[in-house]
Amino acid sequence: MISAAQSQTEPFYIGTYGKASDNQGIWRSTLDTKTGKLSKPVLAAAADNSGFVAITPDNEYLYAAVESGDASMTAAYKVENDGKLALINQQPSGGSGTCHVWLAPGYVFVANYGGGSAACFVTNPDGALGERTSLVTFTGSGPNPKRQQRPFGHSVITDPELKFAYVCDLGSDNVWSYQFDRSTGTMTPTDPPSGRPQAGAGPRHSVMSADGKYLYVNGELDLTLNVFSRDPAKGTLTLIQTEPLLPVGTDTATFTSSGIQMHPSGKWIYVSNRVHDSISVFAVGADGKVTFVENVPALVLVPRAFGIDPSGKWLITAGQKDGKLAVLKIDPATGRLTPTDHRADVVNPSCVTFENPIPQNGSAH
Repeated sequence: MISAAQSQTEPFYIGTYGKASDNQGIWRSTLDTKTGKLSKPVLAAAADNSGFVAITPDNEYLYAAVESGDASMTAAYKVENDGKLALINQQPSGGSGTCHVWLAPGYVFVANYGGGSAACFVTNPDGALGERTSLVTFTGSGPNPKRQQRPFGHSVITDPELKFAYVCDLGSDNVWSYQFDRSTGTMTPTDPPSGRPQAGAGPRHSVMSADGKYLYVNGELDLTLNVFSRDPAKGTLTLIQTEPLLPVGTDTATFTSSGIQMHPSGKWIYVSNRVHDSISVFAVGADGKVTFVENVPALVLVPRAFGIDPSGKWLITAGQKDGKLAVLKIDPATGRLTPTDHRADVVNPSCVTFENPIPQNGSAH
């Protein structure tokens, strides 16, 4: 396996929506960490609707959420020496609309949007997905009549010690918390079973501080960044702050937030906003709370996702509507973003995942 840890070139993978028969799937490109220039993306594996991908810290295996309705799957790939992907196996995800993958030592977690559930699989030494060890389903609804009629699992994350798992449920306004048994791979609800942002927030994705004390969740529907403190012994969440993603007075009726990432330094959090087509930047304080820094153009249309390179120098946005990747430079002192002219083309990009992944809470995201 070729490592790029000390290289000027950082490889990354792009999850997309589309059909393998239309030459769509998981793409691979590289970022020049000195200039910010992108290489022309190449197809690493033809696949259907592999919208979200995650790579192991050793860059040996990649896992993908295959979002195909009731036939949704989780797929395991071997990363070849040339960066291409060889399919190892697939397993039914246990629910429809699989939209997120999270990796932890020995396990793969997935969130099922249409299924309103989350699942966990064991991983074998050869990277293959083994048995499904847990499947949890959610209950409840929210005040938004169009988007919150029932639960919609959107993402899952674990704590640094792999003792707890957290699932964002857009439909019920819950961030469900589970005790995780590493010996059996089972998930058991904590007491209380969830942390809740304000009604109508629509929790979408989350990142955790390196020390595991705080969980940051973006509200897709109300465009907020929600800060939870976490009890490391019980795993329970307590909401301590809610901040708007866009400047006060902005009419957010037609906008939704999407991706969230923490800078490798832990000093800043970035959130993408669709249709508003922007990135919001927050500084993280010693008390875990956040302060708004700026909101800047994402340089693409409908930035469903973005990625920060392991060096922390560059941020790549992915425009699902215009099929563009765009590069912004990160100021190492302030976290602020500066536009560049570097672009690349990929149809329906929905995820940007670097090799040598940023260790967010001790796992690979």
